[in-house]
Amino acid sequence: MKKLALNIIHRPELSPEYAERALGGVRDVRDESLDIFLFQQQSAHEQGLKTTIQITYASLFSDEIVAIAKQHHEQFGDEIGLSLLGLPCKQFREKYQTEDFCIWMFDEQTKMEIVDDCFKLFQDKFGFYPQSTGSYFLDAFTINYIKEKYPSIKCAVATCWEEGPKAYHTCNNSWYTFMDGGPWNPWIPSKVNSHCPAKSKSDDSGIVAIPHLSRDLMACFDGNGSNFGTHPQNVLRGMIYYRDGGSVEYPYLYNLIDQYRHLEKYNDGYSYNMVFVGPGWLNRAGRWEAPYELLAKSYKDCMAYYGRLKREGKLLDLTMSEFADFYRECHPDYNRGECALWKDILYGSDKEYFWYADPNMRACLDFNQGGAMVDLRPYVARLPQKTGIGTDNVYDASYPYLIQINYRAGYFTHYAGAGTIKSCRVSYHGKSADLCLCRTMARYEKIDGGVALIADPVTVTLDGLDVTIRSTFIFEEKSGRVITKREILNDLHGEEVTVEEYFTGAFGTTEYQADMTKLILGVGREKMNFTYHGKKIEKQNNGKPMSAFVTIPDVLTKVEMGGDVDKYKVEEGIAFSPVYHLSLTKTLTKGAVETWLKLSRVN
Repeated sequence: MKKLALNIIHRPELSPEYAERALGGVRDVRDESLDIFLFQQQSAHEQGLKTTIQITYASLFSDEIVAIAKQHHEQFGDEIGLSLLGLPCKQFREKYQTEDFCIWMFDEQTKMEIVDDCFKLFQDKFGFYPQSTGSYFLDAFTINYIKEKYPSIKCAVATCWEEGPKAYHTCNNSWYTFMDGGPWNPWIPSKVNSHCPAKSKSDDSGIVAIPHLSRDLMACFDGNGSNFGTHPQNVLRGMIYYRDGGSVEYPYLYNLIDQYRHLEKYNDGYSYNMVFVGPGWLNRAGRWEAPYELLAKSYKDCMAYYGRLKREGKLLDLTMSEFADFYRECHPDYNRGECALWKDILYGSDKEYFWYADPNMRACLDFNQGGAMVDLRPYVARLPQKTGIGTDNVYDASYPYLIQINYRAGYFTHYAGAGTIKSCRVSYHGKSADLCLCRTMARYEKIDGGVALIADPVTVTLDGLDVTIRSTFIFEEKSGRVITKREILNDLHGEEVTVEEYFTGAFGTTEYQADMTKLILGVGREKMNFTYHGKKIEKQNNGKPMSAFVTIPDVLTKVEMGGDVDKYKVEEGIAFSPVYHLSLTKTLTKGAVETWLKLSRVN
């Protein structure tokens, strides 16, 4: 029987900054935080579940916490790791003379000093170096330094999925740290950029990275991720529960866990889930409009559900370092794509996303919009981003997008054609329809060299002519290509229709577009610089290999589109609509048009 791999991570925070400010007395907070940590540990142990105890910097000054961690390691097999969260405390502030507490936002020299400080103190207290560490985000510089200096490290919490402008806006524009664009599931980080999965042994940073939380891959992408995670207090924050008599029930939490279990269908039998809850989420003053009693109940119920799965032989509870070994055994091929065909489990609709990630790209297809590509990140570029004080990205550690429907709109825009998306238009007698308007569903197939998503056929009616189309999307592992096939299934009685596969792109990490004049657009050998004047290049197929392309120096990426088509076109946007367009068209009376999209790195 296939099993869900689970990490349960608890961190004792004796000086949680937000709790001190909200609750007052430091001593009261310390005592309560310790009680909550022990409650969390007990909730897991009662169900026969192992945990990873990530000791914070502040906790290393507590002999009581150190003794408890040692006891639980001996008694329950829990792992003792080192968290680079939980830095704020009297000792840290006095030593570093700062109120900052996010390690990725310090300058490089201070990052190294903090790492050495934490690891030395850990070794002094426990007599060994940890095998796991973590933070909300760990940049490549910090991971590389840790692995070189402390090679015992196998696993790290390295990013929090989709914590970008959406998270910023839902924190009243006060959460100055962006880190979206990374994988949603565990990955082996590249030495160059920790968001990118490693492409080879030489690119392997030496650790397995896990996300800070397991999120709902639809609700989190569309809205505030802090409401949609297998962290049970997230579900309460999202108010996703109901009262049944005197009891409170939260079936969504269990559905979300089961959705992650379901991902084994798309990943050669592998599935993963994690829980990472600091004590501040369970304080006795309540949190997110939920009283302590409900917070505690939700946590015990969550652990009970995992415990039941383990007793049924459906779950493998692993410490972080154990999971790192398990993951590498399951993923011997660096180029293997990670897949998630994700259904709506919150609102009951037929909406369906497909997520794909490999060393070349991260992409999302929305089958509620006919299989349109609504997110695309060029991992192939291996952007050597630095982050923190003294860099160009003090707080923005996000990996840039080429398409991002929430930050740069999509098909449904106020100004037609302004949104980033990859889709298809079908035209007949001057009438056209975009497949973004056609809701559908998809099925997954594993094929040689990649994976295929086959959408249910859709029908568009143009000037009285019905055209039934089936779309197939093939993600080729290793090549960085996505092949799209649009197949006409019905008899058109000799009538000609035009199929246009198009890509509307931009680049960035927020809603705001950087200067685009460095872009070069072209078809075949003809090129033009981006000038915001709406210029275009069009060429007919002359029988020679050709593609429509754009080169984007700021993200070291070239985007190409080609295939067996009649016409290639590129077009620049205007200042009011700072995007670019690539398109391929073919006229058919029957049969199919097959095109490809390829990402590659440019210097």
